[in-house]
Amino acid sequence: MPVSVYIHVPFCLKKCAYCSFISYPYDPAGAGLYIRALKTEMSLWEEELSREEREVGTLYIGGGTPTCLRAGELASIVEEVSRRFLPLPGWEVTAEANPGTVDAVYLKTLRRAGVNRLSLGVQSFDDRLLEILGRTHSARCARQALYWAREAGFDNVSIDLIYGIPGQTNSAWRGTLKEAVGHGPEHLSVYGLELEEGTELAGRIKRGEVEAPGEDAWVLMYRTAVFILKSAGYEHYEISNFARPLKYARHNVNCWRCLPYLGLGPAAHSYLRGRRFSNYPELGKYAALLAGGELPVEHGEEITPEKEMAEALFLGLRLLRGIDLADFERRFGQKAEEAYGQPLGRLREAGLVKIEGGRLFLTKRGILLSNAVFRELVEGRS
Repeated sequence: MPVSVYIHVPFCLKKCAYCSFISYPYDPAGAGLYIRALKTEMSLWEEELSREEREVGTLYIGGGTPTCLRAGELASIVEEVSRRFLPLPGWEVTAEANPGTVDAVYLKTLRRAGVNRLSLGVQSFDDRLLEILGRTHSARCARQALYWAREAGFDNVSIDLIYGIPGQTNSAWRGTLKEAVGHGPEHLSVYGLELEEGTELAGRIKRGEVEAPGEDAWVLMYRTAVFILKSAGYEHYEISNFARPLKYARHNVNCWRCLPYLGLGPAAHSYLRGRRFSNYPELGKYAALLAGGELPVEHGEEITPEKEMAEALFLGLRLLRGIDLADFERRFGQKAEEAYGQPLGRLREAGLVKIEGGRLFLTKRGILLSNAVFRELVEGRS
């Protein structure tokens, strides 16, 4: 099975007010240290993996803000993956980009380097809401980046949008969705704002400086997104993702299907050879281990057949087409209805999951309560 490669670029120009991910302020010296260490990590994995394990179907460069790096630096990372691994014909190469960190020349450099899918972190076309989120770009920057992406030759562009922002109304959300559709992206990801403890925005809400929309407003905004995007011809293929035909995010689908992936860079996670493991998040520690010829793995665990089966179930249910029950039985040697009889029975009775046409999938109500569904499957198994 081809491996998916994920590369974590741990730099940002400025941390967003809602972000809890591992990232560091960009500086050229730190970026140079990171790139040298990353290429060493690739060379060590080239020696470690068999030829079959080095066959790569997708590459995803995320962060952080990958486009903090100079265009040539980011291009060199893609080229190094191509040299150390064995990209399959037609492989998907995605780079995340923040508007405001790219221009026409930058994006043309990425396209020439082999990046064939661009994921733009637009989040909103409302400058007031972008300011609340602590984004460093304006709506005008986002529009310009979308124009430059097409000019650079990208024919597979994804837009990230956020709903549930303090001060956001459903009317404003409709406006952002309609403008996003007007730019004609092949893919859109719409995420409800998650407020992690310790973030700047969570602190502001706690102090009463801004007020987050309530649960009813969240549900309305989600339903608005589904209605507008499906009406515009996008397929709702995953809880938070919509795409034109044949334009699914292949890298992410592989992860939801519990297929193997290798994470490179500080704090990157991997799922390979029946193990899940993660790298040290501190750039200095990560680079020092690699300088000594050691892979920078901090934590790891064996994935038992039991755990793999659970993950395949609740991750597979994120996809709107659900799980092929015959495939599940072939893979794990038992029926999902038997292995998870009691929780599935309760969930079906509550109208949250459904079995139809040999597939298990979330109902419309189950999508809205998906976290509760997944929790029930993990904790409520007989």
